[in-house]
Amino acid sequence: MSSPALSASHPVHSQRRRILPGVGLCAGLAAAATALHAIPGLSLLSAMILSIILGMALHNLFGTPDWARPGAAFSVRWILRGAIVLLGLQLTVQQLGQAGLSSLVIIAATLAGSFVFTKWLGRVLGVEHKLAELIAAGTAVCGASAVIAVDSVTRAPDEDVAYAVACVTVFGGIAMFVYPALYPFLHLTHRAYGLWAGASIHEIAQVIAAAFQHGADSGHIATIAKLARISMLAPLVLILGLLRARNSGPRQSALPLPGFVLGFVGMVALNSAAVIPARLNADIAQLTAFLLALSLAAMGLHTDIRKLKAKGLRPLLLGAAAWIFIAGFSLTLIVTLT
Repeated sequence: MSSPALSASHPVHSQRRRILPGVGLCAGLAAAATALHAIPGLSLLSAMILSIILGMALHNLFGTPDWARPGAAFSVRWILRGAIVLLGLQLTVQQLGQAGLSSLVIIAATLAGSFVFTKWLGRVLGVEHKLAELIAAGTAVCGASAVIAVDSVTRAPDEDVAYAVACVTVFGGIAMFVYPALYPFLHLTHRAYGLWAGASIHEIAQVIAAAFQHGADSGHIATIAKLARISMLAPLVLILGLLRARNSGPRQSALPLPGFVLGFVGMVALNSAAVIPARLNADIAQLTAFLLALSLAAMGLHTDIRKLKAKGLRPLLLGAAAWIFIAGFSLTLIVTLT
């Protein structure tokens, strides 16, 4: 006769057996994406983007195996949130101070203006509300990471998430080449150019690639500006959650603050206290990137390309317009206020 302790633990072991194969598959896809990222030419695409591409390819060419579905669902929900919490260890309050008050004002105004503009234009173009919100978040804040974080309150279909990630990847990639080409004609200082790149280009890797082409000073300012922009992800998720709760009526009584947002803020505070050794923090940063790639691979395993095609070109047009707006609006603020 089995003991009560063994009987109580049985459901836990059963759940692990259901989850681990799918998590292992997603981890394998993330590892493959990381290896592909090291290949010249493919390095322009982050491991996160390559992961979702591999996941989508497997799902749409062969179908996601039934044994992998529980683990893929677990990865999208829980591993993703853990990765976003760890993302806070890449930020410090001191870095925000280095940006300067005027730069923070420009970054915050750019974020708010771009988000509101994209949501408004999405309504005008007839883009689905949830998809427009994800494109707005990815453009205004930090690309794919913002898309998947904001989806915690938006709760869009996986196809919407994949489409939004594709939008911010495409137009962030274009910006990575366009910004350096425009630099000689704009007569910006190195600091102003770096601030422009950090305040308006989508992914941090794209920011670094564009900014360092015109010197270390530009690259340093761009990195700080981008990190300051990422720090505004938590307030954005909180505001969207509050708005969602207000629109849900009186039955929604709990504060709609996802736990991972508190974790993100806590990690920023911990990192600001400088209690984590630099080498360990660097290792955690690599782990965070891998977990984000794993989560996006899982998302790809849920994404049907036929559903993406059914959305048409209007969301892509919205992504293009959002990119043009954030580039022009931020540049106007920088020229005017600095």
